[in-house]
Amino acid sequence: MASVQIQDVRKSFGSHPVIHGVDVDILDGEFVILVGPSGCGKSTLLRMIAGLEGVTAGAICIGDRIVNDVPPKERDIAMVFQNYALYPHMTVADNMAFSLRLRKAPKAVMDDRVSKAASILGLQKLLDRYPRQLSGGQRQRVAMGRAIVRDPQVFLFDEPLSNLDAKLRVQMRTEIKDLHQRLKTTTVYVTHDQIEAMTMADKIVVMHDGFVEQIGSPLELYDRPGNRFVAGFIGSPAMNFFDGRVASDGFHSAGGLRLPLFAAPEGSEGRPAIYGLRPEHIVLDPAGVPITVKVVEPTGSETQVFADAGGRQIVCVFRERVSASPGETIRISADPRAAHLFDPNDGKRMIAS
Repeated sequence: MASVQIQDVRKSFGSHPVIHGVDVDILDGEFVILVGPSGCGKSTLLRMIAGLEGVTAGAICIGDRIVNDVPPKERDIAMVFQNYALYPHMTVADNMAFSLRLRKAPKAVMDDRVSKAASILGLQKLLDRYPRQLSGGQRQRVAMGRAIVRDPQVFLFDEPLSNLDAKLRVQMRTEIKDLHQRLKTTTVYVTHDQIEAMTMADKIVVMHDGFVEQIGSPLELYDRPGNRFVAGFIGSPAMNFFDGRVASDGFHSAGGLRLPLFAAPEGSEGRPAIYGLRPEHIVLDPAGVPITVKVVEPTGSETQVFADAGGRQIVCVFRERVSASPGETIRISADPRAAHLFDPNDGKRMIAS
């Protein structure tokens, strides 16, 4: 195992910069997820760690070695791809042992490592099958097994679950996290799915347009997002936002709503701001703010309500059943301590005194 340091790394394709001075420290044994929308640079950064893309400026270190100019095969990493990248003419066992065969490892070593990896991943009965005879989830396990047998210092995962159906993605999330807890190998994982990031990571790196917006644990990013982008990206459904002004009696939205506010920065009375409130922090309250129901989506365990609140759409997630119909008015409130304030100019979090 080894730590990974990304130090002021930049990447340009020709004259077009795509990564702008990224700094990330990944501890030995840590599970770190790079997350962000499509085109944010997360996969490019992962490919630079793997050596599949060159580094325009800055340094990438694996352990105590700068690997900018080290070929991929000499970096002691193993990568799991989105499309599995299995050899169709090889059995499961041969696919898993391929990297060891290239190293001319003894057959006893190959058999032992393949057997152990197959046991960890529940592939013992599939070793003689070919990829075409496997389901998507089984193919992904084989790809993971191929990485495990290499016993690398670092695992790299590039959106490994995006080709799986919803139920299987949930199952594989648990299996990958359990695998990390057993092996303790440093892991860098790329996804655009913030639910994957929240449920799997020790530390999340949120990227946007080639910049790192915030780094922290899942709950740090959820509870104290550093800016509006992170607040809107982390959490599902996304945070509700209202433009308006800070007042002594709360927050006054541009649509005429008075929203609860526990504390505001000193001297911010009358200051323009963006008010953020997560859908799951909203509750039904007969004495609360009126909103007009547009769509009700029951999911069984909870009910999502899309409504009009002072001319802005708001999403509410209620644990209880809601019988309201489109066009009806319901009243809501929220704990003032659950509210967030962001600067309308730069989007940064406004810290209360």
